[in-house]
Amino acid sequence: MQQSIAVPKLESRTESRLALGKDLKEENSALREQTDAFESVILKMVMDNAMKDEKNLFSEQNDPGDKIYKSMYRDELSKASAGSFGFSQMLYDYLSRKS
Repeated sequence: MQQSIAVPKLESRTESRLALGKDLKEENSALREQTDAFESVILKMVMDNAMKDEKNLFSEQNDPGDKIYKSMYRDELSKASAGSFGFSQMLYDYLSRKS
């Protein structure tokens, strides 16, 4: 009676390099997303601090929805601006060298 030994299939070097390249691209893409999100948080904090004493332009009444609307506006503005101020790029370069 012969015993059969299972031999694992070896990938060619090209296949393993392609898989490694895809993993590296996905990892770099995820790192870019995270650094952009971090820059967005920094920008939001700067905008909140810069605009905290802003007077209401259209009325003298204190509208409770006004603060919420302005906060949402600054949040979306910071997300749209993320990646264009340079913080994200510096952090991305630093972290990609470390890994």
